[in-house]
Amino acid sequence: MRLIDDQNNQLGVLSLDAALRIANEKGLDLVEVAPQASPPVCRLIDYGRYKFETVKKEKDQRRKQNVTKLKEMKLRPKVAEHDFQTKFKGLRQFLEAGEKVKVTIMFRGREMVHQDIGRRILDRVADDAKPFAVVERQPLLEGRNLFMILAPTRQAAAKEAQPTSA
Repeated sequence: MRLIDDQNNQLGVLSLDAALRIANEKGLDLVEVAPQASPPVCRLIDYGRYKFETVKKEKDQRRKQNVTKLKEMKLRPKVAEHDFQTKFKGLRQFLEAGEKVKVTIMFRGREMVHQDIGRRILDRVADDAKPFAVVERQPLLEGRNLFMILAPTRQAAAKEAQPTSA
C-alpha cells in the first residue's frame, strides 16, 4: 500500500504492518483514502480532528447559504389610501432587504363579485413597485384570495448586499 503522511509527504509503498507501526509511533490513525487504486492509498491523519474540521466546514457553508424568505402582505378590496401607503412602505422594505413578497387580496362574502377591484389594487402595487421589484407570479385567484408574488430586482438586491460605509 502507498502511504501518505499528514503533511502530504509520500512515505512510499509499505506493507500493512509497517504502515500500522508508523501510525502508532506518530500517534495518528491510518485511513484508507483510495482502496480501488493499485496499490491502495492510505493516509496518516488524526481522524477525530479531521471529522471535527469537516463538520465545521459544513456548518460554515450552511451559514453562508443565502435563503430567500417569502413575506406576505395582506390587503382588502376596500383598503383606504393611507392604509395602502402604509402597507406599501412595509412591502418596499421587504423587497429592498432582498426578500420576495406575496401580496394577497382577501375577499369576504359579496366582495367576491368585485374581483376586478382586487386586480386593480394588485396592478397598482406592481406599477408602484416597478423601480425595485418585478412580478414573479401574475395575479392568481385561489379560493377567496387573489395573490401575486413580487421579487426584488437585481439592483435592489445588489444594493442590499453592499455594506454602507459610515
